[in-house]
Amino acid sequence: MAMNQDWLTDHLEDLQQKNLRRHLRTCSSPQSSRTTIDGKEVINFCSNDYLGLANDPRLYSAASRAMAQYGFGAGASRLVCGNMAPHEELETALADLKKTQSALVFNSGYAANTGAISALFGRGDIIFADKFNHASIVDGIILSRAEFKRYPHGDMQALEEALKQSTGYKKRLIVTDSVFSMDGDAAPLNTIVALARRYDAWVMVDEAHAFGVLGENGGGLAEAMGLGADIDIQMGTLSKAAGCLGAYVCGGKELREYLINHARSFIYTTAMPPALAAAARCAVGIIGGPEGQQRREQLKSNAGYIRTGLKALGFDTMNSNTPIIPVLVKNAARAVAMSGRLLEQNIFVQAMRPPTVPVYAARLRVTVTATHTKEDLDCLLEGMKSL
Repeated sequence: MAMNQDWLTDHLEDLQQKNLRRHLRTCSSPQSSRTTIDGKEVINFCSNDYLGLANDPRLYSAASRAMAQYGFGAGASRLVCGNMAPHEELETALADLKKTQSALVFNSGYAANTGAISALFGRGDIIFADKFNHASIVDGIILSRAEFKRYPHGDMQALEEALKQSTGYKKRLIVTDSVFSMDGDAAPLNTIVALARRYDAWVMVDEAHAFGVLGENGGGLAEAMGLGADIDIQMGTLSKAAGCLGAYVCGGKELREYLINHARSFIYTTAMPPALAAAARCAVGIIGGPEGQQRREQLKSNAGYIRTGLKALGFDTMNSNTPIIPVLVKNAARAVAMSGRLLEQNIFVQAMRPPTVPVYAARLRVTVTATHTKEDLDCLLEGMKSL
C-alpha cells in the first residue's frame, strides 16, 4: 500500500493561500523578444537570452553539422568514452575569451557550482558567501561540509570582520555572484579581491548573468573590472547570453585537472551532447567578436531606457545597473496580480516570490534583451503605467 500523501496536498494548498505556489507555463515558439506562452503571443520580458542568440540560425546550423559528424548523444561520461572534439573546442574558445589557462565544461550551472565547490573545499575549510548568492552556490557549500559563513549582501565591512575572525582553517574561499539574478546589481569585486589577498583567501565568481553581457569581449564582470587574473575560479553559464545550455569553470591548468579527477557532477554524468557543445562554441565566437560588442551596446541602451522609464513612473528598481531590472512590490499577492494584469496586455513579466527572494521582497523581475525594439520597450512602460 502506498504511503499517505495528504501532507503533499496540504502543503500545496498552503502555498496557494499564501500566493507562493508556482506553476509551469508552456512556451510553444522559439525564445525571442516576442514569443508564445500558453497559446498567446506576448512580448517577453522574462528571458535571460540577453543577446538574442537562443534562436540564432548560426547556432542550430553549428549543431546540425555536429550531429551529422558526431551523432546526437555523447554515450557516456567524458572520462569513459564521451569526451568528443566539440567539448574540447568549446573549452579552448572559453579559455581564450576569458584569458585563462584552461576551461572545463559542465552540463549546467548547478552542476558546475556544486561540483567545483564540493571538490575543492571540505572539512577544515571555511567559505564566505554573499547572502544573495545563487542557490547552486549554497548547495555546493553545504555538500562540501566546509564551515559556511554568510555575509549581508554586498557588505564588505561584515566580510572583513568575518575574515579577521577566521583563524585555524586550512583553506578560505570568498564566493559571490558577479551580477545578482534577482536584484540586478553587481558585486564589489575589486574590494572582494583586495580582501582575499589581505586575508589569504581564494576567490570564486559566478558570472552566469554577466558572461556575454559585461566586458569589452563579453568575458563578464571580472573582465570589465580588469580583475580576471586575480580570480582563482571563474564560473559561468552558457544558458543565458550564449543562448545554449551548460556551464564552465575557467582557471589554471591544475584547477581543470583537479576537477576532472574530483568533481562528482563532472565525473558521474553523461557528457553534454556534442551538438550542444558545437552550438555553444559558435555562440562564444559571436560573443567575443564585433557583433557581440554591438549587441552589448544595444542591450545596455535598452536596459537604461527601461530603468529610467520605470523610475520616472515611481517604481523602485532597487540598485540594478544591469539588464535585470527588479520592480520591488514587497507583497506577494500584489506582485502576482500585477504580473496577471500585464499578461492581459500581452506583456509577460514574472512575479518573483519567496523563497526565490526574501520574505516581504516580492517583485516583478524585468529582463531586457538586445533584440527588444523601441516599440516593445514602450509597450512595457505603458503597461506598467496602467498598474
